[in-house]
Amino acid sequence: MTDPALRAVQLTKRYGRLTALDTLDLDVQPGEVFGFLGPNGAGKSTTIRLLLGLARPSAGRAEVFGVDAADVARAHRHLAYVPADVALWPQLTGAEILHLQARTGPGTDTAYRDELVERFALDPSKPARTYSTGNRQKVALIAAFATRAPLLVLDEPTSGLDPLMEQQFRAAVRQARDRGQTVFLSSHQLAEVEAVCDRVGILRAGRLVAVSSISELRGLHRSEVTITFTGTAPDLTSIAGVAGVEAAGQGRVRFTMTGPPAPALRALAVAEVTALAVREPSLEEIFLDYYGQQVAR
Repeated sequence: MTDPALRAVQLTKRYGRLTALDTLDLDVQPGEVFGFLGPNGAGKSTTIRLLLGLARPSAGRAEVFGVDAADVARAHRHLAYVPADVALWPQLTGAEILHLQARTGPGTDTAYRDELVERFALDPSKPARTYSTGNRQKVALIAAFATRAPLLVLDEPTSGLDPLMEQQFRAAVRQARDRGQTVFLSSHQLAEVEAVCDRVGILRAGRLVAVSSISELRGLHRSEVTITFTGTAPDLTSIAGVAGVEAAGQGRVRFTMTGPPAPALRALAVAEVTALAVREPSLEEIFLDYYGQQVAR
Protein backbone atom coordinates (compact mmCIF):
# COMPACT_ATOMS: atom_id res chain seq x y z
CA MET A 1 0.00 0.00 0.00
CA THR A 2 1.32 3.45 -0.92
CA ASP A 3 2.02 5.75 2.01
CA PRO A 4 0.08 9.03 2.13
CA ALA A 5 2.01 12.06 0.91
CA LEU A 6 1.24 13.71 4.24
CA ARG A 7 -0.12 12.11 7.38
CA ALA A 8 -1.00 13.60 10.74
CA VAL A 9 -1.92 11.33 13.65
CA GLN A 10 -3.38 13.05 16.73
CA LEU A 11 -1.07 15.96 15.93
CA THR A 12 -1.20 18.53 18.71
CA LYS A 13 0.68 21.72 19.51
CA ARG A 14 0.34 23.69 22.74
CA TYR A 15 1.97 26.95 23.71
CA GLY A 16 1.43 27.11 27.44
CA ARG A 17 -2.33 27.19 27.97
CA LEU A 18 -3.01 27.92 24.32
CA THR A 19 -3.77 24.92 22.10
CA ALA A 20 -2.80 26.00 18.57
CA LEU A 21 -3.57 22.59 17.03
CA ASP A 22 -5.78 19.99 18.66
CA THR A 23 -5.46 16.26 17.80
CA LEU A 24 -5.34 16.61 14.02
CA ASP A 25 -5.87 13.39 12.04
CA LEU A 26 -5.35 13.84 8.31
CA ASP A 27 -4.16 11.88 5.26
CA VAL A 28 -3.30 13.64 1.99
CA GLN A 29 -3.06 11.11 -0.81
CA PRO A 30 -0.36 11.06 -3.52
CA GLY A 31 -1.35 12.98 -6.64
CA GLU A 32 -4.15 15.07 -5.13
CA VAL A 33 -4.46 18.82 -4.63
CA PHE A 34 -5.57 19.35 -1.05
CA GLY A 35 -6.85 22.71 0.13
CA PHE A 36 -6.35 23.68 3.77
CA LEU A 37 -8.75 26.47 4.73
CA GLY A 38 -9.04 28.63 7.78
CA PRO A 39 -8.88 32.28 8.82
CA ASN A 40 -5.79 33.84 10.33
CA GLY A 41 -5.18 32.30 13.73
CA ALA A 42 -6.93 29.02 12.97
CA GLY A 43 -3.66 27.08 13.16
CA LYS A 44 -2.82 26.57 9.47
CA SER A 45 0.79 27.77 9.67
CA THR A 46 1.34 25.84 12.90
CA THR A 47 0.08 22.71 11.13
CA ILE A 48 2.48 23.22 8.24
CA ARG A 49 5.44 23.73 10.55
CA LEU A 50 4.59 20.47 12.32
CA LEU A 51 4.07 18.57 9.05
CA LEU A 52 7.46 19.78 7.82
CA GLY A 53 9.26 18.97 11.06
CA LEU A 54 10.04 22.65 11.65
CA ALA A 55 8.35 22.54 15.07
CA ARG A 56 8.08 19.78 17.63
CA PRO A 57 4.56 18.54 18.39
CA SER A 58 3.25 18.45 21.95
CA ALA A 59 1.62 15.12 21.06
CA GLY A 60 1.05 12.94 18.02
CA ARG A 61 3.18 12.64 14.92
CA ALA A 62 3.49 13.71 11.28
CA GLU A 63 4.84 11.79 8.28
CA VAL A 64 5.93 12.66 4.74
CA PHE A 65 5.58 9.62 2.46
CA GLY A 66 5.98 7.39 5.50
CA VAL A 67 9.04 9.24 6.83
CA ASP A 68 8.76 10.74 10.30
CA ALA A 69 8.65 14.52 9.82
CA ALA A 70 11.05 14.88 12.74
CA ASP A 71 13.73 13.37 10.45
CA VAL A 72 13.87 16.63 8.50
CA ALA A 73 16.78 15.70 6.23
CA ARG A 74 15.03 12.56 4.93
CA ALA A 75 11.51 13.99 4.85
CA HIS A 76 12.53 17.10 2.90
CA ARG A 77 14.00 15.03 0.08
CA HIS A 78 10.40 14.45 -0.96
CA LEU A 79 9.10 18.00 -0.97
CA ALA A 80 9.38 21.63 -1.96
CA TYR A 81 8.03 24.34 0.33
CA VAL A 82 6.85 27.89 -0.36
CA PRO A 83 6.35 29.85 2.89
CA ALA A 84 3.85 32.66 3.35
CA ASP A 85 6.67 35.19 3.71
CA VAL A 86 9.42 34.53 1.18
CA ALA A 87 12.93 35.72 2.06
CA LEU A 88 15.67 35.64 -0.61
CA TRP A 89 19.40 36.27 -0.62
CA PRO A 90 19.43 40.02 -1.35
CA GLN A 91 22.71 40.12 -3.31
CA LEU A 92 21.86 37.24 -5.65
CA THR A 93 19.86 37.67 -8.82
CA GLY A 94 16.67 35.75 -9.44
CA ALA A 95 18.50 33.50 -11.90
CA GLU A 96 21.26 32.76 -9.38
CA ILE A 97 18.72 31.90 -6.69
CA LEU A 98 16.83 29.56 -9.03
CA HIS A 99 20.12 27.90 -10.01
CA LEU A 100 21.13 27.49 -6.36
CA GLN A 101 17.78 26.00 -5.39
CA ALA A 102 17.95 23.60 -8.33
CA ARG A 103 21.38 22.38 -7.15
CA THR A 104 20.29 21.84 -3.53
CA GLY A 105 16.80 20.41 -4.07
CA PRO A 106 15.50 17.04 -5.27
CA GLY A 107 16.05 17.88 -8.94
CA THR A 108 14.63 20.46 -11.34
CA ASP A 109 13.11 20.43 -14.80
CA THR A 110 15.14 23.36 -16.15
CA ALA A 111 13.19 23.66 -19.41
CA TYR A 112 9.93 23.91 -17.48
CA ARG A 113 11.56 26.38 -15.07
CA ASP A 114 12.47 28.64 -18.00
CA GLU A 115 8.90 28.38 -19.27
CA LEU A 116 7.58 29.39 -15.85
CA VAL A 117 9.91 32.40 -15.73
CA GLU A 118 8.24 33.62 -18.92
CA ARG A 119 4.72 32.80 -17.79
CA PHE A 120 5.14 34.54 -14.44
CA ALA A 121 6.78 37.55 -16.15
CA LEU A 122 9.82 37.46 -13.85
CA ASP A 123 12.99 39.36 -14.72
CA PRO A 124 15.63 36.95 -13.38
CA SER A 125 18.52 39.33 -14.06
CA LYS A 126 17.63 41.64 -11.17
CA PRO A 127 19.06 41.22 -7.67
CA ALA A 128 16.59 39.97 -5.10
CA ARG A 129 16.86 43.14 -3.02
CA THR A 130 15.04 45.01 -5.80
CA TYR A 131 12.14 42.56 -5.98
CA SER A 132 8.66 43.44 -4.74
CA THR A 133 6.77 41.04 -2.49
CA GLY A 134 5.05 39.62 -5.55
CA ASN A 135 8.31 39.02 -7.42
CA ARG A 136 9.87 37.30 -4.40
CA GLN A 137 6.81 35.07 -4.34
CA LYS A 138 7.26 34.33 -8.05
CA VAL A 139 10.85 33.15 -7.51
CA ALA A 140 9.74 30.71 -4.79
CA LEU A 141 6.79 29.44 -6.82
CA ILE A 142 8.86 28.93 -9.98
CA ALA A 143 11.46 26.99 -8.01
CA ALA A 144 8.77 24.83 -6.40
CA PHE A 145 6.75 24.09 -9.54
CA ALA A 146 9.89 23.25 -11.54
CA THR A 147 11.17 20.79 -8.95
CA ARG A 148 10.78 17.04 -9.35
CA ALA A 149 9.76 16.73 -5.70
CA PRO A 150 6.62 14.58 -5.36
CA LEU A 151 5.10 16.95 -2.78
CA LEU A 152 4.61 20.72 -2.95
CA VAL A 153 3.63 22.49 0.29
CA LEU A 154 2.35 25.99 -0.42
CA ASP A 155 1.46 28.35 2.43
CA GLU A 156 -0.64 31.34 1.25
CA PRO A 157 1.26 31.16 -2.06
CA THR A 158 -0.48 33.93 -4.02
CA SER A 159 -0.02 36.80 -1.55
CA GLY A 160 1.35 39.70 -3.55
CA LEU A 161 0.37 38.29 -6.96
CA ASP A 162 -1.91 40.23 -9.26
CA PRO A 163 -5.01 38.51 -10.77
CA LEU A 164 -3.22 37.63 -14.03
CA MET A 165 -0.42 35.89 -12.14
CA GLU A 166 -2.98 34.12 -9.97
CA GLN A 167 -4.32 32.55 -13.17
CA GLN A 168 -0.81 31.35 -14.01
CA PHE A 169 -0.52 29.93 -10.50
CA ARG A 170 -3.72 27.94 -10.92
CA ALA A 171 -2.54 26.60 -14.27
CA ALA A 172 0.77 25.53 -12.69
CA VAL A 173 -1.06 23.71 -9.87
CA ARG A 174 -3.12 21.77 -12.41
CA GLN A 175 0.01 20.86 -14.34
CA ALA A 176 1.68 19.65 -11.14
CA ARG A 177 -1.29 17.37 -10.50
CA ASP A 178 -1.15 16.15 -14.10
CA ARG A 179 2.50 15.16 -13.51
CA GLY A 180 1.46 13.15 -10.46
CA GLN A 181 2.72 15.59 -7.84
CA THR A 182 0.82 16.20 -4.61
CA VAL A 183 -0.04 19.79 -3.72
CA PHE A 184 -0.91 20.86 -0.18
CA LEU A 185 -2.33 24.36 -0.49
CA SER A 186 -2.95 26.38 2.65
CA SER A 187 -5.04 29.45 1.91
CA HIS A 188 -7.79 31.76 3.05
CA GLN A 189 -8.65 32.62 -0.57
CA LEU A 190 -11.75 30.56 -1.12
CA ALA A 191 -11.97 31.11 -4.88
CA GLU A 192 -8.42 29.84 -5.28
CA VAL A 193 -9.13 26.64 -3.37
CA GLU A 194 -12.42 26.09 -5.16
CA ALA A 195 -10.72 26.46 -8.55
CA VAL A 196 -7.90 23.93 -8.14
CA CYS A 197 -8.43 21.55 -5.21
CA ASP A 198 -9.72 17.98 -5.24
CA ARG A 199 -10.46 17.96 -1.51
CA VAL A 200 -10.56 20.58 1.18
CA GLY A 201 -10.12 20.59 4.94
CA ILE A 202 -11.56 23.37 7.09
CA LEU A 203 -9.67 24.27 10.27
CA ARG A 204 -11.45 26.11 13.05
CA ALA A 205 -9.68 27.25 16.21
CA GLY A 206 -7.09 24.51 15.87
CA ARG A 207 -9.55 21.72 15.13
CA LEU A 208 -10.38 20.11 11.80
CA VAL A 209 -14.13 20.51 11.35
CA ALA A 210 -14.54 19.01 7.86
CA VAL A 211 -12.62 17.12 5.19
CA SER A 212 -14.36 16.42 1.91
CA SER A 213 -14.45 17.12 -1.79
CA ILE A 214 -15.93 20.48 -2.69
CA SER A 215 -18.94 18.81 -4.32
CA GLU A 216 -19.54 16.69 -1.21
CA LEU A 217 -19.27 19.75 1.02
CA ARG A 218 -21.86 21.50 -1.09
CA GLY A 219 -24.08 18.44 -0.82
CA LEU A 220 -24.09 18.78 2.97
CA HIS A 221 -25.44 22.32 2.71
CA ARG A 222 -28.61 23.79 1.37
CA SER A 223 -29.11 24.75 -2.24
CA GLU A 224 -31.39 27.67 -2.99
CA VAL A 225 -34.31 26.90 -5.34
CA THR A 226 -36.51 29.49 -7.02
CA ILE A 227 -39.62 28.41 -8.96
CA THR A 228 -42.04 30.31 -11.16
CA PHE A 229 -45.57 28.94 -11.41
CA THR A 230 -49.06 29.69 -12.66
CA GLY A 231 -52.19 28.96 -10.72
CA THR A 232 -52.03 27.67 -7.15
CA ALA A 233 -48.70 27.75 -5.34
CA PRO A 234 -47.26 24.28 -4.68
CA ASP A 235 -47.58 22.95 -1.14
CA LEU A 236 -44.04 22.45 0.16
CA THR A 237 -44.86 22.18 3.85
CA SER A 238 -43.58 19.05 5.55
CA ILE A 239 -41.46 18.08 2.52
CA ALA A 240 -38.26 16.34 3.64
CA GLY A 241 -35.22 18.51 3.06
CA VAL A 242 -37.19 21.69 2.28
CA ALA A 243 -36.98 24.76 4.51
CA GLY A 244 -37.31 28.52 4.37
CA VAL A 245 -40.23 28.61 1.94
CA GLU A 246 -41.07 32.22 1.05
CA ALA A 247 -42.83 34.20 -1.64
CA ALA A 248 -40.38 35.83 -4.05
CA GLY A 249 -42.87 37.96 -5.96
CA GLN A 250 -46.00 37.31 -7.96
CA GLY A 251 -46.05 33.68 -9.06
CA ARG A 252 -42.63 32.90 -7.55
CA VAL A 253 -41.52 30.91 -4.51
CA ARG A 254 -38.04 30.52 -3.07
CA PHE A 255 -36.91 27.80 -0.69
CA THR A 256 -33.78 25.94 0.38
CA MET A 257 -33.24 22.23 -0.10
CA THR A 258 -30.80 19.66 1.15
CA GLY A 259 -30.49 15.94 0.59
CA PRO A 260 -32.22 13.99 -2.23
CA PRO A 261 -34.41 16.26 -4.38
CA ALA A 262 -37.08 13.61 -5.18
CA PRO A 263 -39.62 14.58 -2.44
CA ALA A 264 -39.55 18.24 -3.49
CA LEU A 265 -39.78 17.35 -7.17
CA ARG A 266 -42.85 15.21 -6.54
CA ALA A 267 -44.54 18.14 -4.83
CA LEU A 268 -43.62 20.43 -7.71
CA ALA A 269 -44.80 17.95 -10.33
CA VAL A 270 -48.46 18.53 -9.44
CA ALA A 271 -48.10 22.31 -9.68
CA GLU A 272 -47.96 24.32 -12.89
CA VAL A 273 -44.24 25.18 -12.62
CA THR A 274 -42.96 27.16 -15.61
CA ALA A 275 -39.36 27.74 -14.50
CA LEU A 276 -36.99 26.35 -11.90
CA ALA A 277 -33.55 27.71 -10.92
CA VAL A 278 -31.14 26.07 -8.47
CA ARG A 279 -28.18 27.88 -6.95
CA GLU A 280 -25.57 25.80 -5.15
CA PRO A 281 -23.83 27.32 -2.14
CA SER A 282 -20.41 28.77 -2.85
CA LEU A 283 -17.38 27.55 -0.94
CA GLU A 284 -17.38 30.91 0.84
CA GLU A 285 -20.91 30.35 2.14
CA ILE A 286 -19.99 26.85 3.30
CA PHE A 287 -16.87 28.18 4.97
CA LEU A 288 -18.71 30.96 6.77
CA ASP A 289 -21.41 28.50 7.81
CA TYR A 290 -18.79 26.46 9.65
CA TYR A 291 -17.82 29.62 11.50
CA GLY A 292 -21.40 30.33 12.57
CA GLN A 293 -21.77 33.43 10.41
CA GLN A 294 -24.66 34.29 8.17
CA VAL A 295 -23.90 35.27 4.60
CA ALA A 296 -25.69 38.41 3.52
CA ARG A 297 -27.99 37.80 0.62
